[in-house]
Amino acid sequence: MFQSHLGEIIALGTAICWTATALAFQEATRGVGSLSVNIFRLFIAFLLFGSISVFIMGEFIPTDASLHNWTWLTISGFIGFVLGDYFLFKSYETISARISMLVMAINPLFAAIISLFALSESMSFIEILAMFITLSGIGMVILQRSNQEGTEKLSKQLLKFSFPLKGLLYALAGAVGQATGLVLSKYGMADYDAFASTHIRVIAGLFGFMLIILLGNRWKHIGRSFQNKRAMKYILIGAICGPFMGVYLSLLSVQYTQVGVASTIMSIVPVLIIPPAILIYKEKVRWHEIVGAVIAVVGISLFFINA
Repeated sequence: MFQSHLGEIIALGTAICWTATALAFQEATRGVGSLSVNIFRLFIAFLLFGSISVFIMGEFIPTDASLHNWTWLTISGFIGFVLGDYFLFKSYETISARISMLVMAINPLFAAIISLFALSESMSFIEILAMFITLSGIGMVILQRSNQEGTEKLSKQLLKFSFPLKGLLYALAGAVGQATGLVLSKYGMADYDAFASTHIRVIAGLFGFMLIILLGNRWKHIGRSFQNKRAMKYILIGAICGPFMGVYLSLLSVQYTQVGVASTIMSIVPVLIIPPAILIYKEKVRWHEIVGAVIAVVGISLFFINA
């Protein structure tokens, strides 16, 4: 059972890591801003990967990777880490995080479509059904959690597109960026080690954000952010759970299962956030959220039933 669904189990572990990352970066971003969080989290992840690489393989950077690995994993890092995250954060400037997360929840659809053409991966009817059920549950949780004005009014707003189109397009670009990055990771990684592959992606992402900071002349802002000890503590926690463990597990999962399946399971973070939201932030959970969580779990279970 566990061996035949190892990829799905690893993907679930990835979602747990990203849940912890979201909570940690939520606190850090409030203190130093998203750009500082991005550069610091990738720098910490880079040091962690390099240190472990020295201990295991005797080298700080994976020099044994082929040109194919370096080329496609670097492109994947740029598209997934830099462009995907950049557009996601840009969407927060014009629309709420609730709507951004809802748009980002369609990431698995893009991943499945892209992998169909790029990797010739097809999904069975049960897997497609499971994907849509899971995404329906996630959508119900996200919509209801942040709805302060009533479900009926929110539904009308969505149907009428009464949110800024620019913000929606930014979030959509973020979803496409992350999905494309994941598919390119699988192609670039091939049979190469998932740990070293993640290391290369982190290097590419770090270099990309350094270029953004350099071109935007934001080094002074980054320097001031470093003095916020509380934010740095949360960035450290988020970097370990996210770019380090989370991304590594995400690449490991796609080695054992299809990209669309893994990406769907990874996308349940909005559901997994509910328990810590209750325990840590004392939020009240409405029945719509519980129903959405149950629906998402049912969708995930279909992946395991469909051997």
